[in-house]
Amino acid sequence: MTVPPPAWANLIEGLTLLAEHPANPGYPLDIEHGQLFVLADAKSFTDEELSHLETLGFTVNRDSEYYAFRFDSAGA
Repeated sequence: MTVPPPAWANLIEGLTLLAEHPANPGYPLDIEHGQLFVLADAKSFTDEELSHLETLGFTVNRDSEYYAFRFDSAGA
C-alpha cells in the first residue's frame, strides 16, 4: 500500500475529525477562490481538537468557520 504525501494525510485526518461534529451534513464543504471552507461548528470542538486541526493546516475561526490555504488549488 502506498503511503499518501503528508498534505493528503493531514487533509484526510482533518476532514475525519471535522466530520465528527458536522454543522451542515448535506453540504459540508465550500471552495471559494482556491480556499477550502469546512462548514462545522467550532463551539462543538474541544480546545485540544481545535489545536490539532490548526496543526494539520486548518485555520479555525471561533465564529464556526474553518478554512485551509494549505490544500488550495494553486498548491501554495
